[in-house]
Amino acid sequence: MPRPHLSDPGIVTIKLRSGYNVGIALDDIEEMEVLERPEERRGPGRVDTGTGKTPISFLSTGGTIASYVDYTTGAVHPALTAEELAFAVPEVSDECEVRARVFSSVLSEDMEPRMWPRLAECVAEEFKGGSVGVVIPHGTDTMGYTSAALSFMLRRLPGPVVLVGAQRSSDRPSSDAYMNLRHAVKVAKSDLGEVVVVMHATVSDTVSHVHRGTRVRKMHTSRRDAFRSINATPLGEVSDEGVRWFGERKKRDVEVEVVNGINDRAALLHFYPGMPEWLLEDVVNRCDGVVLAGTGLGHISSRLIPVVKRAVRDGTHIFITSQCLYGTTNLNVYSTGRRLLEAGAVPLGDMLPETAYVKLMWAMGSHPERVVEVMRSNIAGEISERRLITW
Repeated sequence: MPRPHLSDPGIVTIKLRSGYNVGIALDDIEEMEVLERPEERRGPGRVDTGTGKTPISFLSTGGTIASYVDYTTGAVHPALTAEELAFAVPEVSDECEVRARVFSSVLSEDMEPRMWPRLAECVAEEFKGGSVGVVIPHGTDTMGYTSAALSFMLRRLPGPVVLVGAQRSSDRPSSDAYMNLRHAVKVAKSDLGEVVVVMHATVSDTVSHVHRGTRVRKMHTSRRDAFRSINATPLGEVSDEGVRWFGERKKRDVEVEVVNGINDRAALLHFYPGMPEWLLEDVVNRCDGVVLAGTGLGHISSRLIPVVKRAVRDGTHIFITSQCLYGTTNLNVYSTGRRLLEAGAVPLGDMLPETAYVKLMWAMGSHPERVVEVMRSNIAGEISERRLITW
């Protein structure tokens, strides 16, 4: 196996037929024969394989899907070079011309809002450079935030932008990295014109689901089928035979437009029984906008409503979503909701709290004079009028 950057140089890594890796000290090897070498690097920061096939760009941000095990410590580390990314799942070169580029090498929890505008620019650069689709390997824990950000920042896409992750690293026999990445490439070659997430649909290695970037949420810590489309059906499913679409979707446009302003003076706050006034006051005083994830239809304690009223009066945007995820906010049913409306809070329908938080930063940064109007508009499929009966 190609040696990870952090691996001990005195160890050679062998992939066994079982799928497990084993490290052997070079000093203990009596004889070794090289059967095949990986392709040479073709320029600074890039690895191109499968030339002549459909060109697909890979912008790695890090995470489990692009990780290797450091056999000196047993820890998992993100790939630090384009070679490590390209050879993590070498089978993808059978499907496309691989244009690999490392955008960042961070774990999911270290992806910051300040990185999203540059990532959007990099996606646009890849399309302008001739790629027909872009695949973004990403850590699963915050993949929904990044997919939402790119959904708002990238308008009129000339091809698919596919975020993909893995719950289990590629050195493990139960890894989902191989199938997820293969299926992500199939979607990247399609006529789609949206930002999506592609992950296992079941615990078995059979099909993946294509989730809209503003509707997807990680719903389990470790299962391979952890991702779900909330208040929506997946856009489609992928198997080794190809992609099957379920419903309406945006198709390729002519030329990408990037709208990537960000104002990160925003917060996402989940209400809980007993939340003190000082906590909400402290948050709203430090922010230009706050998303409150309320209970049920979007409620918070009556004690906190005066804090909301003062915040809105002083120019802080307050938006309401629901912790329930499924269903929609409705502040017209109970007196608490009606008082929130009178205080100036704005409900956001069935938008996911995380999506609302990302959209708020984007709206305040890109459309500062029309924040409320933009937040209540359906920009990238984040708001719907009708929802599924089953969930």
